[in-house]
Amino acid sequence: MRDLTPRKSDLDPIEIASVDEIRALQLERLKWSLAHAYENVPFYRKQFDAAGVHPDDLKQLSDLSRFPFTVKSDLRDHYPFGLFAVPREQIIRVHASSGTTGKPTVVGYTRKDIDTWADLVARSLRASGTRPGDVVHVAYGYGLFTGGLGAHYGAERLGCTVVPVSGGMTPRQVTLIEDFRPTTIMVTPSYMLNILEEYQKQGLDPRESPLEVGIFGAEPWTNAMRQEVEQAFDMHAVDIYGLSEIMGPGVANECVETKDGLHIWEDHFFPEIIDPDTGENVPDGEIGELVFTTLTKEGLPMIRYRTRDLTRLLPGTARSMRRMEKITGRSDDMIILRGVNVFPTQIEELLLATPGLAPYFQIELHKRGRMDAMCVVVETVPAQADEAARDVARNTLAKKIKDTAGISVEVSVGVPGTVPRSQGKAVRVIDNRDKG
Repeated sequence: MRDLTPRKSDLDPIEIASVDEIRALQLERLKWSLAHAYENVPFYRKQFDAAGVHPDDLKQLSDLSRFPFTVKSDLRDHYPFGLFAVPREQIIRVHASSGTTGKPTVVGYTRKDIDTWADLVARSLRASGTRPGDVVHVAYGYGLFTGGLGAHYGAERLGCTVVPVSGGMTPRQVTLIEDFRPTTIMVTPSYMLNILEEYQKQGLDPRESPLEVGIFGAEPWTNAMRQEVEQAFDMHAVDIYGLSEIMGPGVANECVETKDGLHIWEDHFFPEIIDPDTGENVPDGEIGELVFTTLTKEGLPMIRYRTRDLTRLLPGTARSMRRMEKITGRSDDMIILRGVNVFPTQIEELLLATPGLAPYFQIELHKRGRMDAMCVVVETVPAQADEAARDVARNTLAKKIKDTAGISVEVSVGVPGTVPRSQGKAVRVIDNRDKG
């Protein structure tokens, strides 16, 4: 892989500023954001008053812990525009979740918010090794989902040529990669595996593709998957993080020269880690739930938003700003099976370390009598699709899960194509415990 380390002269000065400079800027902007929310959003005024706090009470960054949390249901309860802090006419774009579990969560952006978002995605692309003039293949979904347009505007802001492919039609994805010669692809990690599979189906060597950088986000993925993709394509694979409530993609990003966690762009977002059960702050370095407060957003300020993502905060390395470790899972995605906590990322790590198995899986939960049971559905690589090889892989993976997580699970090993392929975010868990 080619060395794509950015030149220090190309970075925004704040990226390599002193920690004291960053904290001073955060305090100034946090005071503004709290006042902006309190003065312009009735929900926040009511929440702050009920908690007995006022924006003027923030004298130092640690005082933020006195303010109440915001959660996803607050956005749904104020659907569609009840949390906007500016008149609706000043909102130039809205995005929204799919709403598959209820009313969608709606987010809005002023023109300044869109500019900030583009700047931060451009910063993220540059940190990933992408350069002005590069061709960027965007395979995130476009539309109300923030991924496609967020990536698109950021790549244009950096000065790249954008190929707005969106998701799906995998054979065409490969054709356009080979014909248009992009050096960067922005895509969910699970869909990148589909693209890899299509390369193999077409008899093409992925290591000969033009891709040098893969920027993967929208779902948790492991370092084992990073190695799988980097070796298959001879490319750099880096992690990008974001969520629509806070901005969209580009809240944090790995740096290609270190790949040691995602640097949070702390000049625009203030992170905290809390104990998900008690809501109390935990020190940097301890794992807990990630909480964000926006520092510069005009249209939809978010105060202490509980992301449900589990990670920890670490000191800066390639940049001065703190890093967050790769997301290990979500507090609301955690599977509790017979008293044991299990995350899909744990299963993925073990799967990728099992010879003969392809990197696709689903977890099916069901009842066996009165007990919860888990079946991990996987498939073999084409070269080991015979029954004897499947038996070996089945027993190996089941033992790895037992040894690592301490639970016995059923493993179902199918032939290639058994596990449904995603066109965007992968569906990892199917819960049938309340059915039948």
